[in-house]
Amino acid sequence: MDTAVLFLTCVVILGVAALQTRLTRAERRAARAERKLDLVLGHLGLREEVPRADEIAALVRQGRKVQAIKVYREATGADLVEAKEAVDRMS
Repeated sequence: MDTAVLFLTCVVILGVAALQTRLTRAERRAARAERKLDLVLGHLGLREEVPRADEIAALVRQGRKVQAIKVYREATGADLVEAKEAVDRMS
């Protein structure tokens, strides 16, 4: 029985490792595509419009950064780190 548990544990660990490798590869490919898109947008002189930007900027001016991050995430679908970085750039 101990051997079966050990075997199943090894199978699960290997499965998780394989999945992590696939996700990491997909994340790198997505990041590369985003960089290329940023270059194209920059070349064309286009900027990404942030929905509710005025509201977010007002919250930042009021010192309500946490609320600004929350609104940014709701408006853009960004994750927490991306939203915090964007709000910090507005400061």
